[in-house]
Amino acid sequence: MSPMKRVPTGLYGDLVEDLSGLLESARRAAARSVNTVMTATYWEVGRRIVEYEQRGKDRAEYGAELLKRLSDDLTRQFGRGFSLRNLQQIRAFYATYAAAGISQTVSAKFSQRFPLPWSHYVRLLRLDNPLARQFYEAEALRGGWTVRQLQRQIDSQYYERAALSKNKEAILSRPAPPDSPPTHAADEIRDPLVLEFLGLKDEYSESDLEEALIRHLEEFLLELGGDFAFVARQRRLRVGDAWFRIDLLFFHRRLRCLVVIDLKQGEFTASDAGQMNLYLAYAREHWTHPDENPPVGLVLASAKDEAVARYALDGLEDAILAREYRLALPDEETLAEEIAKARRRVEGRAASPM
Repeated sequence: MSPMKRVPTGLYGDLVEDLSGLLESARRAAARSVNTVMTATYWEVGRRIVEYEQRGKDRAEYGAELLKRLSDDLTRQFGRGFSLRNLQQIRAFYATYAAAGISQTVSAKFSQRFPLPWSHYVRLLRLDNPLARQFYEAEALRGGWTVRQLQRQIDSQYYERAALSKNKEAILSRPAPPDSPPTHAADEIRDPLVLEFLGLKDEYSESDLEEALIRHLEEFLLELGGDFAFVARQRRLRVGDAWFRIDLLFFHRRLRCLVVIDLKQGEFTASDAGQMNLYLAYAREHWTHPDENPPVGLVLASAKDEAVARYALDGLEDAILAREYRLALPDEETLAEEIAKARRRVEGRAASPM
């Protein structure tokens, strides 16, 4: 009998699992290291190109010709990765972030300042607003976004929607200090929520909506925000002789409370607020742990009349939220117009007398 066959199956399985974890961890570390070295190298390439151009007026004037010549020579020597477009991005990377004052190639200081993969910075460079760029960079790092997720958040104007929050300073300065007080629930959930990833068309039921949200839970959590954690779907509760079901149940880590979500394929109504109030009373009594805050309700409807929502939720703003959802990503002009309208509403409320 061979030595391998004398090893007990259970112990051998543990060994394989242990080694697999070790190798996967090493691969991830190697990938992160490669990304750091690549980004650092591109930073240094961009720095040297800019400094070469700035040594004399004549060199600065033929910058485009310089990049084309460099592209030809570097591609001939190193192959792919040094097209004219790539060199333009590398130069822009240094020029955009030069204010950071980092000139080292590979150091802990550099990896802390530029911790994202190069592909993320290529996308961030297209943003003209430096505050938006800083926001998306911080959120991508905090949420571990892929470049596809970063692109999606930019397309849905996450920064602009977050900036409409009443507590926008807290939202736009993430991550918050550990000892900072939690924000209000209204500041944590955007309006509208953009759910274009569900792929639903005109005719669908609330069950279809729920199924699609569960099927695309990762994308839904991305749209809700990084502090949400999924708990359950169709959670049953009995009140008197009647049974009810809660569509979705989440927990918000920052607010330290359950979030009860009721899905509406239609317009938000005053009765929705009443039913949610019942759910919250039950959840507060039976599902909330002693160290948690009272639960929050979110009615997610396909349409919302601001006046109805205002009066239906009068006095309940900290407990029940009404939010619209959209099944298609609006074009940039339409979304900008909606954001402008919402901003005027927020500013109008702030200016109105108490």
